[in-house]
Amino acid sequence: MLPFSEACERNKDPILGILREAFADSSDVVEIGSGTGQHAVHFARRLPQLVWQPTDRAENLATLAARIALDGSPNLRSPVELDVTSSNWPFVRTDAVFSANTLHIMSWEEVESFFRGIGGILGQGGLLAVYGPFRYAGRYTSESNAAFDRGLRERNAASGIRDFEAVNELAAGEGFAPLADHAMPANNQLLLWRR
Repeated sequence: MLPFSEACERNKDPILGILREAFADSSDVVEIGSGTGQHAVHFARRLPQLVWQPTDRAENLATLAARIALDGSPNLRSPVELDVTSSNWPFVRTDAVFSANTLHIMSWEEVESFFRGIGGILGQGGLLAVYGPFRYAGRYTSESNAAFDRGLRERNAASGIRDFEAVNELAAGEGFAPLADHAMPANNQLLLWRR
């Protein structure tokens, strides 16, 4: 049986509502940290003008590939291994990058690598979309996010909900300007930057 995320099922349509407009002028998207593949399958099928490239770490590729083989559409590519800390990402250029629920499970060094890598594959006009929970000025958007952050840090001290300002500074360092900050269900955000 393939891994299944209830959170993906709950948030896929609200995210899609924003990506339809945000990715309207894009032709290809690299998804970083595709996980179970539920987002990749859902978005690729409903955004047929895009070629959707899922990625994940080596240990997640087998189940990700199985989901894509089972439910994928013609515009959904086979998954590619990607460790964000690698200095050589397996892409030359892309129009857009999407990532959901990744930054809070990465270490800060991995988050820095994430933005450096994206800076290497997104050209001028490229769009970056990142979904997940964030803090603002060091404050949580809800008590449930504060509790979630405590749980993350108990499991792995290097992980945790990131401050928007710190993440935005990394994006700016790669030439990205903030485009939108959408409040999403379950105290999450969908952040958009344009290069």
